Amino acid sequence: MKQHLINKIILTSVLSSLSLFGFEYKLEPKKVSENVWCFFGKLEMPTKENGGNMSNHCYIKAKSSYILLDSGPTYKYAQTAYKEMEKIEKLPVSYVLNTHEHDDHWMGNSFYKEKFNAKLIGVELQDKNYQQGQPTRMHKLLTADAIKGTKIVKLDSHIKEKQIIILDGEKFEFVPVGQGHSHYDVFMYMPDRKVLFAGDLVMNGRITSNRDGLVIGQLDALKTIKEYDFDVLVPGHGYDVSKKAMDESVKYFSQLKSKILEAIEEDIGLDGVTKFVKMLEFKDKAMFDLLNNPNVHKAYSELEFYEEE
Repeated sequence: MKQHLINKIILTSVLSSLSLFGFEYKLEPKKVSENVWCFFGKLEMPTKENGGNMSNHCYIKAKSSYILLDSGPTYKYAQTAYKEMEKIEKLPVSYVLNTHEHDDHWMGNSFYKEKFNAKLIGVELQDKNYQQGQPTRMHKLLTADAIKGTKIVKLDSHIKEKQIIILDGEKFEFVPVGQGHSHYDVFMYMPDRKVLFAGDLVMNGRITSNRDGLVIGQLDALKTIKEYDFDVLVPGHGYDVSKKAMDESVKYFSQLKSKILEAIEEDIGLDGVTKFVKMLEFKDKAMFDLLNNPNVHKAYSELEFYEEE
């Protein structure tokens, strides 16, 4: 009880300081490849304390501008990230590429549209499911100061098919994979640099949330990613950007699929499936206690009548 009161006092103090002095992001770009820098988020859920800083976003220095892969959770986050990139080189941002509709990845778009009139490219569901004036998860979770200035702005174009496109001298391949982690995911590949931006199709160091995704869709997407020749793979969450960056995701979803199918074969019902499918190999990963059981239930509902092709 005493420790609970101490924790409550500490939390109250932190929130009070956020309110008094204004929320500040502590961001530092990490170079992952030649002319590619990424900001890596925390391995946790969005909170008032972290300002929604829990996913990864990358800058590519192109011919005369920066191109951005995802833009972060708020206007202030994007503004802070750009200030850090100015220290490397002061260039405008010409394009922002969004990998999927989850709002921790793209609500910084409004900063880049307002400051640079950057062209925003992403998935159509982002425009369909989010409207200006309707609060998103970030609006509901973050402090007023952290979310201040953040607006929902429409994309300039939608990625609907696989295509290769040149943006300010840089070659990108856009690869839509349909419903994987979210209802519609895209990954981006730079063949000349051998850098692949996987979005949330790949995570490491933490358990994924499969609330909007499909196990089969994830595995199919990961199989497609594996076909590409990359030296650097940037996950949507996590710090490993090596050739092994996707191994954890492949193992998690492969194991989840096989164990769920085994439970169904053993006539284990939905109510008892989490006692049968424990996934304890991943118990030390961030957010396991929070997300694993919901993932198991979701996977069971998906695979209950699944037939292998």
